[in-house]
Amino acid sequence: MKILIYIDNRKNILKKADLELAYYGHLIGEKHGGDVVAMVIGSGENAGELGKYGAKEVLNIPYDGDFDVSVFSNMIAQVAEQTGADLIVLPHNSSGKPLIGWLAAKMNLSSVAGVINIPDYDDGKLEFKKGVFSSKAFAYVKTLTDKAVVSLMPNSFSPEEVGSSVDVNTVEVDGGTPKVKVAGIEKVEGKVPLPEADIIVSGGRGMKGPENWGVLEELAEVLGAATACSRPVSDVNWRPHTEHVGQTGIVVRPNLYVALGISGAIQHLAGVNNSKTIVVINKDPEAPFFKAADYGIVADLFEVVPKLTEALKKYKAGKG
Repeated sequence: MKILIYIDNRKNILKKADLELAYYGHLIGEKHGGDVVAMVIGSGENAGELGKYGAKEVLNIPYDGDFDVSVFSNMIAQVAEQTGADLIVLPHNSSGKPLIGWLAAKMNLSSVAGVINIPDYDDGKLEFKKGVFSSKAFAYVKTLTDKAVVSLMPNSFSPEEVGSSVDVNTVEVDGGTPKVKVAGIEKVEGKVPLPEADIIVSGGRGMKGPENWGVLEELAEVLGAATACSRPVSDVNWRPHTEHVGQTGIVVRPNLYVALGISGAIQHLAGVNNSKTIVVINKDPEAPFFKAADYGIVADLFEVVPKLTEALKKYKAGKG
C-alpha cells in the first residue's frame, strides 16, 4: 500500500496536525504494509522532519500562491498518480474539507471525511470509523473503490517519533489556472489553532463581561491552553468569532476542555463532546453541561478559578 499525505507548508511552519498526518500514515502502513509519501505544497525547507514521524519520502511542490481548491486538487491528483497512491490522507480542516470532494470526483475515488481510526480491511476494501450526529454516534464506512481519499480529524492520534529526517525532493506539477482571486485574508497569528489544541479553556455568559476574561486567561496560561468561548459570547463581541466553538463555530477534540460559566446548549455540546476529558464549573446545578462532563464543580467560577489557578502554579513550581 502507498499512502500519500498532503501537507500545506506555505508558511514554512510544520504544524502538529502535519506531524499527526505523517504518524497516522505510518500506523496504517505498519498495520497493512506500506510506505508513506508526504507531498508538501509550499516550502520544503523543514519538510524532511516529517520523516521522524513516519514519512519514507517527502516531495516538495514549490508554491507561494493563495489556496485554490481547483489548483491544489490538480496538484494532489497528479502526485497521487505519479506515486501510485492507494490512499490519500488530508487534514480535516478548512483546506482538507473542500479538497476531499474535488479529489473524489476528479479521480473517481471513494471518500470518507473526518475519520478517527486506523482502517481495517473488509472484503478487500478499507473500512473507516467516523463520528455522526454531532459525534453522538459512530459510523463504520467501507470504501467502494480500491483506492480512496480520506480526511483525518484533528487530535485523533498523538504523533510520536518513529524514524529520522529524510531528504526532500522537488517535483514539478501543473496546478492549472486559479478559479478564484483572494481579495484579502484576516488570520489570527501567534496562537495554536483551536482544532489542534490539546487543552482549551472556554468561557460563556457566566463570565458576566469581557472585563472579567483575565480570570480565564490566567488559568489558560498556567495550563498552556488555548482560549475559546460560546456563541452568545462572540455574538455580543466579548470575544472574537475565531474563538467561538460549537456546532456553528469551530469543532474541537482536545484532551482537556474546561468550560467556565457555559450552560451547555446542544449546539455548543455538538462542537466539544469529542473532547477526551470535560471539566465544567458553573454555579447552576441544573446546567445541561454537567450531564456531559467528566468532572463538574457547582460553584461560583470567580471564587473557584483563582484558587484553582493558584494551586496549579504551586504544583508546577514543585510546591503542591
